[in-house]
Amino acid sequence: MSSLSCVAKIAADLNALGVLPGDTVLVHSSYKSLGPVAGGIETVVRGFLEALGKEGTLLVPTLSWALRPPEVFDVRTTPVNIGAIPEYFRNRAGTSRSLHPTHSVCGIGRCTDEFLGDHALDFTPCGPHSPFNKLTRLGGKIVMLGCSLRPNTTMHAIEETVSAPYVFGSNYLFTIRDGQGRSYRREYRTHGFGNSGYIQRYDRVETLQHDDFMQHGRVLAAETFVLEAAGLRKAVTQKMREDRYYFVD
Repeated sequence: MSSLSCVAKIAADLNALGVLPGDTVLVHSSYKSLGPVAGGIETVVRGFLEALGKEGTLLVPTLSWALRPPEVFDVRTTPVNIGAIPEYFRNRAGTSRSLHPTHSVCGIGRCTDEFLGDHALDFTPCGPHSPFNKLTRLGGKIVMLGCSLRPNTTMHAIEETVSAPYVFGSNYLFTIRDGQGRSYRREYRTHGFGNSGYIQRYDRVETLQHDDFMQHGRVLAAETFVLEAAGLRKAVTQKMREDRYYFVD
């Protein structure tokens, strides 16, 4: 399959799963899960852009949660610690990156500034100004591309909103360097997973009544889930009212 055919196939597979022109989608990914891809990661990005059309917006988490002071978060150069597609997308011409030391997001497309522009106002990873939180309020979708349902960062935004008792960890004073090279220091509250003893079990979303907000299929060889973020928030919030610890072990 040529790279052009591969772009078209990725776009068609995404459209079949409900990713439509004009949508805003946030993509978690495993590049290896796709199988051989002619043209590499750029083909994957172009497949998403073709599926979304000229009016769509593509968002990719560019998390650097392994960063700890005295390391500096530089929005222009700090690498991603979650995989090949996010790191490629971070360096791709034309993308913008939100200003947050551990939970930044990169984007390209019509609504990029709306989703990324004021993330710097948050003092937690997935607060009200974060793209993850906005996705649940502004009609966005989440694509879990070959990585199962477990690494779904939007679940953290829901946990923060409902004040899950396990979600937060320590406070750190980070040094931030913005796109103009200006530096400042700010204290952030981080998430506590890894130190709290709790393990994320966001795959349990599948046990909920999910027909109205989740589709399941394949993009190339990758098992893929597409979730409507508002529907996810509603279902997860309801379940957490019943059991605050349902999505962790």
